[in-house]
Amino acid sequence: MNNPAAQLKRIQDKLQQLLKSHTAARRENERLKNELQLTREKLEQQQKTADELKQQVGVLKMNAGGLSGTDKKELEKKISGYLKEIDRCIALLGE
Repeated sequence: MNNPAAQLKRIQDKLQQLLKSHTAARRENERLKNELQLTREKLEQQQKTADELKQQVGVLKMNAGGLSGTDKKELEKKISGYLKEIDRCIALLGE
């Protein structure tokens, strides 16, 4: 059999290598979490921008008189939804 001291040295070397790998994996995990958070924030901002642009397009269509029947109904639904949300918020504030 091998010398117990040599076996212990091999185990210690492997443990050190494992600890280094673990530390590197934790760093990579943290970096990826940060990157994911930044990407989510960018996506959220882009979605807000897209929503704002859609609203602007709707306003421009309405001002230009270019709303079709379906567009008009859709706009009325959105306005109705906004009014319901405002009413709900007012009711919550009144409690």
